[in-house]
Amino acid sequence: MCRNIRTLHNFEPAASDDEVHAAALQFVRKVSGSTHPSQANRAAFERAVAEIAHITQHLLDDLVTSAPPKDREVEAAKAKARSAQRFAPA
Repeated sequence: MCRNIRTLHNFEPAASDDEVHAAALQFVRKVSGSTHPSQANRAAFERAVAEIAHITQHLLDDLVTSAPPKDREVEAAKAKARSAQRFAPA
């Protein structure tokens, strides 16, 4: 889907409201095909972001897992290592 939407489930500490909102914003941008809606579409765009963020927070609150929570710093280091390997000069 969209590379900017990150996994938010099973992290310690839990995803913040800002992270959930950012994911919702990226989703609406992807679906609408617009990063900045026109004035005529601004209300619908912002309403969609708010509703998707709300539903996403409910989803994250309701999901259960037996896996231990992931550490954000460890996951970021893994992603950085994958990126360095992927984009390393040949």
